[in-house]
Amino acid sequence: MRSIWKGAITFGLVNVPVKVYSATEDHDVSLHQVHAKDGGRIRYKRVCEIDGKVVEYADIAKAYDDGDRTVILTDDDISSLPAEKSREIDVVEFVPSDQVDPIMFEKAYYLEPDSKSVKAYALLRRTLEETERTAIVQFALRQKTRLGALRVRGDVIMLQALLWDDEVREAKFPSLDEKVTISAKELEMSEALVKSFESDFEPEKFTDDYQDQLKELIEAKLEKGDAVDTAETFGEQAEEGDGGGEVLDLMEALRRSVEKNRKGADGAAKKASSTSSRAADKDAPDKKAPAKKPATKKPAAKTAAERKKASA
Repeated sequence: MRSIWKGAITFGLVNVPVKVYSATEDHDVSLHQVHAKDGGRIRYKRVCEIDGKVVEYADIAKAYDDGDRTVILTDDDISSLPAEKSREIDVVEFVPSDQVDPIMFEKAYYLEPDSKSVKAYALLRRTLEETERTAIVQFALRQKTRLGALRVRGDVIMLQALLWDDEVREAKFPSLDEKVTISAKELEMSEALVKSFESDFEPEKFTDDYQDQLKELIEAKLEKGDAVDTAETFGEQAEEGDGGGEVLDLMEALRRSVEKNRKGADGAAKKASSTSSRAADKDAPDKKAPAKKPATKKPAAKTAAERKKASA
């Protein structure tokens, strides 16, 4: 990984120099726009509306327009802002970790200690773990002042960019004000359904089906061209769901869901048990067949001459 920024965590008189790395990456298939008729690439040109000429990217500046006047802001203007010059991740306060609502989480970054700050870094990490607190910080990155949270993930301190309070929209829906009555039986069935789905979260077992299918479609079209048959490519996967055509009352839907999930769990358990048994049989030492008794050797049959001699 390549660091995207260097700065220092500061709280009180303590200073912890760090390097900042993006903690996530995008693996989506990259698509571009083309003319459907002939496949030609669609290109966008930056054209000045005054002289009609195409403007090079290097000649483009940012501006603010209040309706009557336009103020042009150059890169030098923006870089002169005090916040833009700051290289500090300034700790404002330490708060209980459960008070930071996940809805505020934005971009995540890994913080690597500078070679001279390993001990201070480890001390901060240990302190966050022991106190079960999250450090709320402010910092400037990519021409934007940001709110953030320092939290621990394994052995690394993470800088989690947060949305500002006014960027989180309030949920106001009239339907939430409607009075509803939930019976004890409905709650019991709902809890049973939850229990039938209980598991430990293992993110590695989930895959992006859309991206996998998109790659499969691209490979099929590269091989067979536009005549590719999606039904043949994806089989049953291409069939649309029934859309819940049958209308069920809540209790019946819960009951059927619980039964279906239990059957699925039982089937999976039996399959796993069968697989385990076959593996055990395969690994077990082969049983030796019982030794056969040596065959009794019969006397050789006498020839006609020997029989004649014996009778004489």
